Amino acid sequence: MKKTTTKLADGRELLYFDADETAVRDAPDLRPLEPVTALSEIRRDPVTGDHVTVAAHRQGRTYRPPADECPLCPSRDGRLSEIPAADYEVAVFENRFPSLARDAAAHVPGRSGPLFDLAPGAGRCEVVCFTADHDASFADLSEERARVVLDAWTDRTAALSALPGIEQVYCFENRGAEIGVTLPHPHGQIYAFPFVPPRTSRVAARAAEHREAFGRNLFDDVVAAELADPVRVVTAGRYWTAFVPFAARWPYEVHLYPNRRAPDLTGLSEDERAEFPGLYLDLLRRFDRLFDGAGPTPYIAAWHQAPAAHREELALHLELFTIRRAAGKLKYLAGVESGMDAFVNDVSPEGAAERLRAVGR
Repeated sequence: MKKTTTKLADGRELLYFDADETAVRDAPDLRPLEPVTALSEIRRDPVTGDHVTVAAHRQGRTYRPPADECPLCPSRDGRLSEIPAADYEVAVFENRFPSLARDAAAHVPGRSGPLFDLAPGAGRCEVVCFTADHDASFADLSEERARVVLDAWTDRTAALSALPGIEQVYCFENRGAEIGVTLPHPHGQIYAFPFVPPRTSRVAARAAEHREAFGRNLFDDVVAAELADPVRVVTAGRYWTAFVPFAARWPYEVHLYPNRRAPDLTGLSEDERAEFPGLYLDLLRRFDRLFDGAGPTPYIAAWHQAPAAHREELALHLELFTIRRAAGKLKYLAGVESGMDAFVNDVSPEGAAERLRAVGR
């Protein structure tokens, strides 16, 4: 894989990732852009202890532009976009409207007190464009191109984890208007958090409890148990296993684990990297076959990686889930879920696994 690093007109970093080692990525950004000031704040909830990011400057970000004005398409025919090149394989750039930004400390004064703690949102947010084809999806990629995306995620995980003050790197994709996607071009995002997010904190505490009680790693035991009684296993290879979790929160939810525990994407072996694209593309295509005639399935695909403080116990895995529970029906996070964080699932995990197996290749 070839990596090319360049700059956009306002100073943001842009990186191209190519399977073609001869690719030349030297097109300049000709737009008259001024730098954007990110006024991100991180506030700590005095009741729950959770961190909440406040990024009021994002209200002005691009919202569902027409296809011929998509900022993620290549720059062509005089129409300039975030990607100066006339074509690309995979491109990654700093978000122009970030929730977290490295320079936030220069613009947001922190303060602390017995109840109200506020700190600058000094992290980093990046956009990952999976393909130059506006009308494609990740599921349409070849295995070779999906491997380039995996390599890009890995590169960015290593680089962002090394930044001062970064606690966790989170790679994810939102797909579909139902999820709230404002740019339909196939893309994902990467957040470099300056704190450990609430979900990860809860998981780390649970892993510590399991270690204390049984003397073993929680994730090793979960994967082994799912393989021992594969009623919820959707598909598996030599190095990865995909299963519906025992207490799935979403109607159709699949967790994809490497069989050998790794803390993050940088810890994968070459064999594991080689097998991943085929298995992941198969899962995405199964999701698209779940609801005949209902259009592409909206989903969230989320890489959970271990923060520096928990590398010995937490395990890399990908969680893929949809909010669609049936054709024409969505799973809304209403009073119970949003008000109490207590999920109610309308589809049994075993039934979801059976259905996902049935729509296989």
